[in-house]
Amino acid sequence: MEHLNKQHQNKFGNWVKTSITARMLMVGFLVIILLIPLSYINSLINERAFRQNDVVNEINEKWGNNVLVYGPILKLPYKTYTETKTYNEKTKTYFKETQTHIKYAYIFPENLNSNVSVNSKTLKRGNFESAVYTSKMNFSGDYIKPQLKLKDIKDKDIVWEKASIIIKVSNLKGIKNEVVIALNNSKYAFETNFNDSNDSYLNELESAFIKKEDLPISASKNFDFSMTFNGSKQIEMIPVGKTTTMEMTSNWADPSFMGNYLPNDETKDISKDGFKADWKVLHINRAFSQLHLNKIPNLNQFAFGTKFMVMVDEYQKSERSAKYGFLVIGLTFLIFFLIQTMSKISIHPFQYLMIGIALTMFYTLLVSISEHSTFLKAYLIAGISVIALITLYSKSILKTLKFPLFIGFSLTALYTFIYVIIQLENYALLVGSIGLFLTLAIVMFVSRKIDWSNG
Repeated sequence: MEHLNKQHQNKFGNWVKTSITARMLMVGFLVIILLIPLSYINSLINERAFRQNDVVNEINEKWGNNVLVYGPILKLPYKTYTETKTYNEKTKTYFKETQTHIKYAYIFPENLNSNVSVNSKTLKRGNFESAVYTSKMNFSGDYIKPQLKLKDIKDKDIVWEKASIIIKVSNLKGIKNEVVIALNNSKYAFETNFNDSNDSYLNELESAFIKKEDLPISASKNFDFSMTFNGSKQIEMIPVGKTTTMEMTSNWADPSFMGNYLPNDETKDISKDGFKADWKVLHINRAFSQLHLNKIPNLNQFAFGTKFMVMVDEYQKSERSAKYGFLVIGLTFLIFFLIQTMSKISIHPFQYLMIGIALTMFYTLLVSISEHSTFLKAYLIAGISVIALITLYSKSILKTLKFPLFIGFSLTALYTFIYVIIQLENYALLVGSIGLFLTLAIVMFVSRKIDWSNG
């Protein structure tokens, strides 16, 4: 009985060593096993990316967050009246009582022109960096006489002497100058109002009461003011002018234009030294009017401007690279499997496992080195290290020089192909599909003469 068990074990061992099917099952099982460390590597990349995001937010919080300017808006009080009837029991008559209420009309400027100059740079903390900037925003424009009669508000009910100017901004902490508006021939400083509105994203600055001679009671009045911000991420403004223009210049070489309105293509200029762009938005391009009653509407959805951010950071590239880990391990094992099958050289499952672990080490090297260098340098160092290690290890397994050299060349081509895909955005799927098709064609061509009858 014991002799029969040993004989059965020997037959099974010989089948595992000689059967193509057994080797295929073994290779497939090892690929599945290696998905475990690959998942841990993906978790590591995500963890480091979250850490980067936390550090970037901390840097931005201390330097200054994104900038959104909404204004200037003329705040004009007006009187409304309610009449109540009260019955007098003694006289058996009704008497009328009129109450006066103060409400507000918010008038947007006729023209709003802005000139924005942005000096961008990167701030680093440890291995992480954030794009920040200092911007000077100059605004000018004019108000015309508000057409309150269209809202059934009489001229005599307008309280001109209590009018003021409001500017709403997203980044109070980042303001670096006293905000003073020159209106007609006078100057008015702004103070902060407590924000008790639903729009908690924006803070409100309000001027002192405007002199009547500086208000557009009978003729238009010009204004201009400037604001200097320390900010990060993006600069936006809301086109409250009936005609709104913005011209922006910066030393940032990778702008991302955002919002409802894009800059003019004819005048837009982007180079390695920075960019220049200008916008023009007409009242007919947006879905709101120049006059609003009772409250300032939330118009954040109509904002437009520019993002100042690193377009694709190292962790995004590492994550995209790690997504091809299954492909790299599978194709590498396939090469060894074909060499083993065609040359009759025996490769132990443990040796397959060591090769697979070496392939997964590529991604840990890539992430750790890219935190201290550029992604390209990290990719080259990690790729050359892993390819050299596997090539030398293959020489000790395969006992010849031609197969290890072929493996080294194949891995080099594979890692180069993946790097090219990572750099592409619009054509990544197309290039990847063509590459996989060519790989399949090569494998089919090479394996066509394998004798599968020994399965």
